[in-house]
Amino acid sequence: MQRMNPGEVAPQAYQAVMGMEKYVQKNVDRTVLELVKLRASMINGCAFCVDMHSRDALANGESSRRLFAVAAWRESTFFDERERAALELTDAVTRLGEHGVPDEVWDAAAKVWSERELADLVVAIATINVWNRIAVTMRLEPPAQA
Repeated sequence: MQRMNPGEVAPQAYQAVMGMEKYVQKNVDRTVLELVKLRASMINGCAFCVDMHSRDALANGESSRRLFAVAAWRESTFFDERERAALELTDAVTRLGEHGVPDEVWDAAAKVWSERELADLVVAIATINVWNRIAVTMRLEPPAQA
């Protein structure tokens, strides 16, 4: 059962996170953004966000095969070099450990993304992780009918 609606209880905080969301929507490639959102949401176990972002990606023309393959992206041949670097960075940032993001992950991303693109990608990964933590904590549930 949902604990609360954070947008109603803390609207200014919700709007601040929404500001980050609007920024990344304008500055990160839509296809990559949906892959990143889906991957982080899978890692974080956020059913609400997995549902939302898989539906959003499908509505934007993404194939169901690629969406299913996000769960096993390392073994999949469906993703290009930039997408793979973004997914690897998503894994590292989402599972941020004691030693941070490994140099080899950062270097691989920096090889295929410009400095600005990489900065925007990191903000996108951080943003979906904020949303995931809010949704999981508040026990937001996907709609029964979509």
